[in-house]
Amino acid sequence: MLRVAVPNKGQLAEPARSMLMEAGYIRTASTRDLVVHDPENDVEFFFLRPRDIAIYVGEGTLDLGITGRDMLLDSGAQASEMLALGFAPSTFRFAAPSGSSLSITDLNGLRIATSYAGLLEAWLLDHDISARVVKLDGAVENAIALGVADAIADVVATGSTLKKAGLEILGDPILVSEALVVRRTGAETNPAIETFMRRLNGVMVARSYVLVDYDILTSELDRACAITPGIESPTVSSLRDSTWSAVRAMVPSRDVHQVMDELYELGARGILVTDIHACRL
Repeated sequence: MLRVAVPNKGQLAEPARSMLMEAGYIRTASTRDLVVHDPENDVEFFFLRPRDIAIYVGEGTLDLGITGRDMLLDSGAQASEMLALGFAPSTFRFAAPSGSSLSITDLNGLRIATSYAGLLEAWLLDHDISARVVKLDGAVENAIALGVADAIADVVATGSTLKKAGLEILGDPILVSEALVVRRTGAETNPAIETFMRRLNGVMVARSYVLVDYDILTSELDRACAITPGIESPTVSSLRDSTWSAVRAMVPSRDVHQVMDELYELGARGILVTDIHACRL
């Protein structure tokens, strides 16, 4: 049986649950469940604190886990990234009081508050910066106002919380993070893991593409297919009126409106767009 850790709270929790449901898992699970057995797929899901997931996976207690890149690297666990899932984007950055005009080199000798001590200490060591790391469990943006730090290093999504605290971002991101699937470093794969990963990949592709159907004059078919090449090749069907053909192709969702405009200008009609709920490529 495959054992998988899932975030039980925070910005990772709901998107992770939604992706798993789209992949055909935990369809009857409650948000209050701590452990969910999925007998149809022979998978057991454990809902854990996101920061602990890499540790459980790294110890080999669980086979796979969904967590953030920032939490994986901060944990120091013997776990590695398998697949980036494309949700919960954030950056790990320094911030200082607005108008302080600090630079990265000015951090030498300062106190830096963070909830990600492992990640910060590794970065400071790599950049030969000597600073005192003040470890906090949360609400890091208050550390400067309360006099326990001169700067902070924290996960930033929009930056609005920093602005409310009178802080501004300092320098480039320390790390760009998103949700990941992780497994124990060096662990061997198996058919159950391959199936799980293939399903998640299928959800990601389905979210990234739409299906476009349209009718086009057969004389313009080659030009139309150049606009919608599909994955391997578009599907082309003959119509009762032999001067027209029907075409079906997968198109990146971000490009679909431009594609529809180009097809219409070429003479395509009956252009339809359909969401894809699941796929295998």
